[in-house]
Amino acid sequence: MRLNQLRLYNFKNYEETDILLEGNIHCLTGRNGSGKTNLLDAIHYLSFTKSAFNSSDAQNIRTGQEQFFIKGSFEINSQSHVVCCSFVSGKKKAIQENGEECARFSRHIGRFPVVLMSPLDIELIWNGSELRRKFMDSLLSQTDEKYLEALILYSNQLKQRNSYLRSLENQAADMTLLESYDKALAEAGYFIYSKRKDFLHEFLEHAQGCYCFLSNDRDKINIHYRSDQDEMPLAEALKKNLSRDLVLQRTTSGVHRDDFLFMLEDSLLAQRGSQGQQKSFLMALKWAEFQTLKNKKGINPLLLLDDIFDKLDDERIKKLLDLVCIQSVQKSGQVFLTDSRLSRCREIMEKYEAQFYEVEEGTIKRL
Repeated sequence: MRLNQLRLYNFKNYEETDILLEGNIHCLTGRNGSGKTNLLDAIHYLSFTKSAFNSSDAQNIRTGQEQFFIKGSFEINSQSHVVCCSFVSGKKKAIQENGEECARFSRHIGRFPVVLMSPLDIELIWNGSELRRKFMDSLLSQTDEKYLEALILYSNQLKQRNSYLRSLENQAADMTLLESYDKALAEAGYFIYSKRKDFLHEFLEHAQGCYCFLSNDRDKINIHYRSDQDEMPLAEALKKNLSRDLVLQRTTSGVHRDDFLFMLEDSLLAQRGSQGQQKSFLMALKWAEFQTLKNKKGINPLLLLDDIFDKLDDERIKKLLDLVCIQSVQKSGQVFLTDSRLSRCREIMEKYEAQFYEVEEGTIKRL
């Protein structure tokens, strides 16, 4: 898959820009805050219908304006696909593909796969289980429409059950209503649990292979999937913990509490891993995401690499680039990377046929 053209209007710090993208490797250089990451986020929008960094669409409108517009021209197997994303303050966001409006955003997810690596990914290691679940759920949702449907169903039922628990205020619970929630949660939850377990085997193989390559096989990584359903079926757990749920006014069992533990040898990566090991793990994680999407979708996802050169030694940088700039561009793939220093970027990328751009205060110029 390729992105041949990108147009922005009032998106973040860009008033209006139109970029023709020739070649496979695109290096965006410029000072911090100039708008390099915003370009990557615009591509993310076209794939996921949302920003990778701001949960509110309104926060992505250029200051003083009322709307933004993003347009991308993709090429997949010699077929052209024009995707447009627009948002006007106070109105619903709109996604179009080749002039046809997308009624359900969930149907768009996975059609134009993108893998983004940014400095914020370190939170996957340092923070709680929610971010790790979101990472895995996002990847699974791009490759399995039924998984996404089950996830949406589970989330809606969980929200309704929790809302009902909060509304009781020491009143007697309607057990028939709770049983209907529990039945839906148990069915969707088991499907999600089973898919996560099966998926992890293939994903982990890709991640371990990449990490061994980056680290010269000096240490081993693993990912352990931990779930309430390892101990008992969700339907049974919901009944067993009902009294606690009524007191706490929330659902304390289910796949919304699952975790993926990132391990270095036999210890948690967050506790034992150095900065270099943690960043290598994240790169292995993203490479596994890339390989999974490539295998499932039959096309190369776009690779968006934001500020990846910091905190890596020269050897790991070389190995990483050999992966992403050689293997990932096969079958017409593309890599977009950012760096604050043009001279460093040119030196690192000198062996690859890369295009260089200078980004400055919301403008972009090809060098």
